[in-house]
Amino acid sequence: MPVIDVHQDPANRTLQIIARFDAAPSRVWQIYADPRQLEQVWGPPSHPATFVQHELRPGSRTHYFMTGPDGEKYAGFWDVTAVDAENSFDFDDGFALNADDFTPDPNLPVSKNTYRFAADGDGTRAEFTSVYDTEEALTKVLEMGVVEGATAAINQIDGLLGAD
Repeated sequence: MPVIDVHQDPANRTLQIIARFDAAPSRVWQIYADPRQLEQVWGPPSHPATFVQHELRPGSRTHYFMTGPDGEKYAGFWDVTAVDAENSFDFDDGFALNADDFTPDPNLPVSKNTYRFAADGDGTRAEFTSVYDTEEALTKVLEMGVVEGATAAINQIDGLLGAD
């Protein structure tokens, strides 16, 4: 399993997931840059993702939704704030009211995220860090199952890499 550590720090409003992949950072980067590949690993297996709009470019907005087993759609967005191609990207990740116009949901938290990819021997060490505005916001997403969902999603990456 790629996920090797999960660290929750409520005092600093931070969630960090560390993973290791048996592929070069440039290959792991491609998964996040290509919406068709990203769809295969963004949601947990029970909630596959569809990326309607996606470009890793500062100032761009990504629109996506995950579809649950009952067919219900859970929409979200990214506001990409920084990109260092093949090494890292930063984005604000939020929930949307619906998958029609992706209006941000004012009742759910937005996290500030940094995803970093670094060479680790013949593989990649990935650090997925999310920071929330308040401890309550972090607690809310933890109660929603973000650790379990993100871990299940990230652990799918090996299958995609193995298909190469």
